[in-house]
Amino acid sequence: MKNYLKLIRVEQWVKNLFVFAPLFFSGKITNPHLFFESIFAFLVFSFTASSIYIINDYFDIESDKKHPEKKHRPLASGVISKSNARLLFAFLVLLAVSSVFVGSYLFHENLWKFGVIIAFYFIINILYTFKLKQVAIVDICIIAIGFVLRVLAGGYVTGIIVTNWAVLLTFVLALVLAIGKRRGELINAQISGKTRKALDGYNVQFADIALSISCTLAIVCYLMFTLSPEVQAKFHSRVFYTVIFVVFAFLRYLQQTLVYNKTESPTKIVYKDRYIQITIVLWVIVFLLQIYFK
Repeated sequence: MKNYLKLIRVEQWVKNLFVFAPLFFSGKITNPHLFFESIFAFLVFSFTASSIYIINDYFDIESDKKHPEKKHRPLASGVISKSNARLLFAFLVLLAVSSVFVGSYLFHENLWKFGVIIAFYFIINILYTFKLKQVAIVDICIIAIGFVLRVLAGGYVTGIIVTNWAVLLTFVLALVLAIGKRRGELINAQISGKTRKALDGYNVQFADIALSISCTLAIVCYLMFTLSPEVQAKFHSRVFYTVIFVVFAFLRYLQQTLVYNKTESPTKIVYKDRYIQITIVLWVIVFLLQIYFK
């Protein structure tokens, strides 16, 4: 079971928590019906994403065998057979599709928009797996679009409108994660001497500049989000001061990446860095107080 959980990358399901963003910021997360709908969206997105991970590992077996870390993946190491991986992929796709149809019956007929989001996410990630991950810049943009789709899915399934600033903020934040991951891969490639086609359009200098630009854009987008009429009407000017947490978190991340040259993916840095974790917790607490304990 442990190997199968590793194959579907359950630890990556944390990314799908973005579907809860519209519900959280709307102040309606205590609504049990809407909360259940968001859980439904989270599970469907998780099943779909896991099916993509299986396809990616299935067609990258040979290259993964040559990678110092990826060679330990279930398919590359041979602990899970190709036939079992195909069966699990088919099961997850069937589970996601059937869940959308059942959800349309249980929740509301307008859930077809959510279904379109799931289908679009699946298609672009299939294209990413077979071709687009080898095209520089396009690859990181597709990763960022995936996060935007998660937020939109959370909005469609609950009927909550997602603002333009929220969409743009999600996109640039995801760009930071994607560029940071590419930079780590470049550093590791310099150390090991092994590279891959996906990195041909990048170098460390470009990654550093792109990362700095993306972090700046993310801070600006968050600032504009806090100053947007919708947010100001709901939280007044107090929410503006949460920018302090956001600026600190991004500066800390840039320090870890550019000064201490951490080659880990951004998500791993967040998992390990206590300063960033404390900042995120404080930011969440402040927003909880603003939204639910006025």
